[in-house]
Amino acid sequence: MRIAQIGPLTEAIPPKLYGGTERVVWPRALRLDGTVRDANALHMAMLETVFQRSHEFDVLHFHLDYYPFSLFSRQRTPFVTTLHGRLDLPEHQVAFKSVASAPLISISNNQRTPIGDAPWMGTIYHGLPASLLMPQPRPPEYLAFMGRIAPEKAVDQAIEIAGRYGLPLKIAAKVDAVDREYFEEKIEPLLDRRSVEFIGEIGDDEKPAFLSGAMALLVPMAWPEPFGLVMIEAMACGTPVIAYNQGSAPEIVEDGSTGFVVQDVADAVAALDRVPTLSRKHIRKRFEERFTSRRMAQDYLAVYHSLIGAAALAEANTAIAV
Repeated sequence: MRIAQIGPLTEAIPPKLYGGTERVVWPRALRLDGTVRDANALHMAMLETVFQRSHEFDVLHFHLDYYPFSLFSRQRTPFVTTLHGRLDLPEHQVAFKSVASAPLISISNNQRTPIGDAPWMGTIYHGLPASLLMPQPRPPEYLAFMGRIAPEKAVDQAIEIAGRYGLPLKIAAKVDAVDREYFEEKIEPLLDRRSVEFIGEIGDDEKPAFLSGAMALLVPMAWPEPFGLVMIEAMACGTPVIAYNQGSAPEIVEDGSTGFVVQDVADAVAALDRVPTLSRKHIRKRFEERFTSRRMAQDYLAVYHSLIGAAALAEANTAIAV
C-alpha cells in the first residue's frame, strides 16, 4: 500500500521543538525561516506537485485542513483529510459545505460538534512512539505548563493555580510572533514572581526530565482544544494532567485515573490535593494502551483499506454501467 502523507510546511517533520500536527505525520521549518514571507504560495506549489503525482499512490492523506478539498475531489486517487484545528468559526461552515463529499477524520469527538453532519470516517486520537518520552526517576517538585503561549492557552490561569496552591511553576513554551504582544503585555509581568520560571521552547530530549519532575501538568485551556498533544506527552512520562473541561479534555484525560478534568482555578487547586492518590505507573500504562503511534497507525490502516475498497467498488460499478 502506497500512502502519501501531506503535511504543512510550517514545521519540520518530525518537529525539532514545538509541533502538534507535524509530530503525527521538510527538512527546514518555515516557522523558523525568516526569508519566507508567504507560506501559502509554497503550500499551493506542494499541492500541485501532489496532484501531478497522485497516480503513484493508493491513498492520499492530507493534514492541511480544507486546502485539498476542491482540487483533489477532481481526481481518482482516494484521499482523506485529518482535521487538526478548530471548526467552530462561521467561515468554516462555508468551506466544509462547498465540497461536502470530502472524507474527514477528527482527532476528538468534540472537534466534530460544529460540523456534525460532515462525511466523517471516524475519530482517531493522536499517538506517540512508545519509547519517545519515558518516565524518569525524579521527585515531583513543581507544576508544569508546556506548549505555546497564546490567549487560548491561558498560561495566566496556570500561574494563578500554582500561586494559590503554593508550588513553583515552570513554563516550557514558545511564543509565536502573532502572540508576542500578548506575551509582553499580559504574561511577562507575571514572570517577575520568584515562583514562576519561564524556560522557553524545549525539544523531545528535554521533555522527559521536565515532565517527570512535575507534580502535574496544568492545561487551563480557554478554547475548544481539538486534541492537545501535551496531555499525552505528560501521560507518557507518567505525569498527571489537570485540564479545564474544554474541547477534547474529557476524552483524553480519564478523570480520577490519569488526572482530573476541572472547571476553574479553584477546582484545579482542589484537584491538586488529590494528585498524590494517582499512580504514575498506571498513567504510563494508560498512555501505552490508548495513545501510542502503533495504535494510531492501525486505526489509519483500517481507514485506508476502507477508502481503497470503496474506490474499487465504485470503479467496478462504473465499468458495469458502461
